[in-house]
Amino acid sequence: MTPAVQLKPQHHWPRASLLFGLLAVILVALYFDTASAMVDIWWRSETFTHGFLVLPLVLWMVWRRHTHLSHLQPQPSAWGLIALVLVGFGWLLGDLVAVNALTQLAFVAMLALLVPTLLGLTVARSLLFPLLFLFFAVPFGEFAMPQLMEWTADFTVMALRLSGIPVYREGLQFVIPSGNWSVVEACSGVRYLIASLTVGTLFAYLNYQSTKRRVLFIIVSILVPVLANWLRAYMIVMLGHLSGNKLAAGVDHIIYGWVFFGFVILLMFWIGARWSEPEPSVSAADIDSVTLNKPLPGDNAGTRPRFELFALLAALILAWPLAARWALDHNNVNTPVQLSAPNQLAPDWLADTQTPAIFEPAFQNPSASLNTSFVQGDQRVGLYLAYYRQQNYQRKLVSSENVLVTSKDTQWAQVSRSSRYINFDSKQISVCEGELRKLSASASPADERLVVWQVYWVNGQLTASQAQAKLYGALQRLLGRGDDSAVLILYTDKGQSVEGAQRLQAFVQANGPSIIKLLDIAQHNPSTP
Repeated sequence: MTPAVQLKPQHHWPRASLLFGLLAVILVALYFDTASAMVDIWWRSETFTHGFLVLPLVLWMVWRRHTHLSHLQPQPSAWGLIALVLVGFGWLLGDLVAVNALTQLAFVAMLALLVPTLLGLTVARSLLFPLLFLFFAVPFGEFAMPQLMEWTADFTVMALRLSGIPVYREGLQFVIPSGNWSVVEACSGVRYLIASLTVGTLFAYLNYQSTKRRVLFIIVSILVPVLANWLRAYMIVMLGHLSGNKLAAGVDHIIYGWVFFGFVILLMFWIGARWSEPEPSVSAADIDSVTLNKPLPGDNAGTRPRFELFALLAALILAWPLAARWALDHNNVNTPVQLSAPNQLAPDWLADTQTPAIFEPAFQNPSASLNTSFVQGDQRVGLYLAYYRQQNYQRKLVSSENVLVTSKDTQWAQVSRSSRYINFDSKQISVCEGELRKLSASASPADERLVVWQVYWVNGQLTASQAQAKLYGALQRLLGRGDDSAVLILYTDKGQSVEGAQRLQAFVQANGPSIIKLLDIAQHNPSTP
């Protein structure tokens, strides 16, 4: 047995710990809106309820290493200050474009970076996993929901057909002889995935010592819930089909899903525990602490720790993004947006103000909007504009809540989505293209359908990409040009083959510049109706 190594505890910890706690309180006070928004999501979304457990688990993991930490020399690091500046800029960008995930990731990163800033890189390296685990507190991951829903529908339909059941599918909706089914948000499996990844990562850290085993188990904790959700969806449809839709046709299918998921996760942990590795002995840990206590670059080794100076600098750096945001907001003038459709665009394209719009996109809280049909002979094209100014977390152009149709829409269902290049004002641009089907008692392919084109307008820039729209918006805010932006949606009856797309292209070629002029007028002459 290796003899224990005698080490003297370092005596700077009380002062460093007190200042660290003070900085953490200052951080929460400065970014209270960001922190409270994160907690609010934990409270109202079952997908992220685990967020309440993350901080207690992190504190417990830190406490497990308190003996080891007591032998380390806390030493402030300038690298932590530099990282705080960069992360603060990330928070500013996220807040300018009202992206909760980005501001909350930056908030948690700032909290984690207080460790290397005030306690040093050596201590931060010793606490690397607990600091990284903090990021599981951020409600993040729902961006994967559309793809997970698509994969779930693909597998379910394939498995049903292999089971000998005929299936007619369009988009995320499909029909079997016993009834209609739809893959909605709750069927995506994103809850299972996030829960499994969180618990699986913690399990890997606590039960394995080798990096290889930890990484492998984390990969398994990602794959297993995805596969389990596919099987869950298939079994629920089969239960409904074989029982004449008496079983698994309502809330009970969610319950069946969680029971099945719980069994699968327990099985995964039981198998994973067979290869668990014991923790190193205390004496080995003490020897390792000697190695870890070697100063790292940036730890200012050999000098008296200047905790107060670094704490003051860190506090000032934490405050600068808020000051910059206040300055940018102070320069903005919040004037009402006037947006009205003309009686006529290009020659022969006349506004039809008498006929109600047959389709209304689900864009929330715009500053102004219009939804008008234009006709040329027997050709009809709908134009929807939603204009946003002074955007915030309740009113913003790019949001997961702003879609063509919601999964709960009772009139239309989106059956396909893609992108295409079109000619717009003598240049080619990319647009998002979707196909909508009118909901009815039947699922016949001959039902009424719409072809829809969508593109974002951000201070004169056109893009089909949500990420680019956010980036353009942030850049305009930083340059002091405001955050005016809009979504432009065109829709028409699909007709035969490519007839609908050809009609939209003809409308764009004739009226594209006029539509952009409408948006320019709304931006530069907000008081002019």
